[in-house]
Amino acid sequence: MEIEVKIPSVGESVKEATLAEWLKQDGEIVEKDETLFAIETDKVTLEVVAPARGVLHIRVQAGEAVPVGTVAAVIEVMTDQPAPAPKELKKAEAPPEPPRASTPPPVPATERKTAPAAEKKPSGLSPAVRNLVAKHGLDASKITGSGRGGRITKTDVLAHLEENVPEPVPSAAPPIEEKPECEPEEENRVERKPMSPIRKRIAEHLVAAKQNTAMLTTFNEIDMTEVMAVRAHYKDAYREKYDVSLGFMSFFIKACTVALKEFPEINAFIDGDDIVYHHYVHMGVAIGGKRGLVVPVIRNTEKKTYADIEKSIVEFVKKIEQNRLALSELEDGTFTISNGGVYGSLLSTPILNMPQSGILGMHKIEKRPVVIDDQIVIRPMMYVALSYDHRIVDGREAVSFLKRVKELIEEPERIMLEI
Repeated sequence: MEIEVKIPSVGESVKEATLAEWLKQDGEIVEKDETLFAIETDKVTLEVVAPARGVLHIRVQAGEAVPVGTVAAVIEVMTDQPAPAPKELKKAEAPPEPPRASTPPPVPATERKTAPAAEKKPSGLSPAVRNLVAKHGLDASKITGSGRGGRITKTDVLAHLEENVPEPVPSAAPPIEEKPECEPEEENRVERKPMSPIRKRIAEHLVAAKQNTAMLTTFNEIDMTEVMAVRAHYKDAYREKYDVSLGFMSFFIKACTVALKEFPEINAFIDGDDIVYHHYVHMGVAIGGKRGLVVPVIRNTEKKTYADIEKSIVEFVKKIEQNRLALSELEDGTFTISNGGVYGSLLSTPILNMPQSGILGMHKIEKRPVVIDDQIVIRPMMYVALSYDHRIVDGREAVSFLKRVKELIEEPERIMLEI
């Protein structure tokens, strides 16, 4: 019996997907629920697992863009009795033939030196990675894999090549004074790769935001002393009770939720000649993944506790790492927060996540001298930036919103009391 493995649907608006990478090889025996391949769409990445144990027969090659519902592979289901191994496996597992009576002529020494090493295909590699390893004569066992379960990806091979550039060996021959105008290896210094569907979508989205909105940014700085003290004081008790760490993001999400109620235009968007107001807050949290930036949405943050928010963020990070993020988890956001501080950014201008009218940028916490009560003191400070659509949000509302967030973070008890 054979079972078809199709390109799954990830949403009504997605009609096509690119088969990004095969994690198993044609003719290989796969187990039930074992990951077979990864697909990419313009909005999300997803891994597809085997529906049953059997022999894999690939129908769509890596890199091909095909419609949703296309049969990517067929699994020949194995019965209780061991199924005969595929022809390729039989050939590989066959015992070596006994030596013939006649002795082959000896190989010249020069040929022995230049003969390539025995071709050995590293196991567990995708065809693209295996070809790249063979092309550069690499030892796959010396490459550190960053994929799922330590699997080696194409990016890992390229990084290994960059980190292990061979040192030039001095030649006994006299140096050549004249260099050729064009070295033969020059063309290998440039590599052209097609953009992934997600990267294309990100590029189109960002360009559209710059072209179709009157985007403006206002800045402020926040003294993080109090919120850091609260976090440090309750960190252990919080983890013990809720089994999750208390991070700064939950404080900012709650502070923005309170402020958005007071400045509803920033939680609204323009639809034609109308302004659509939301009486709820669906908070988008920008998270960087291996294939690009994604913005999963925490819904109804006005009803969620700090623990609910922290658990949602942890779950999103896990899903992004495992390519399990659903398209529905990326939709319907009303406001976005992006934390460039985790990468060391001191100050930046975030770009709107259309059709939203506002996005808050958090940055690195850094000790700086500030004046408090006419005294110069050292405090942990964070710059924050609010980018907004000036078509719907006036400068006064934008500045007041950011000032309100500053007050709520500098005095965290205000968030719970909403004062």
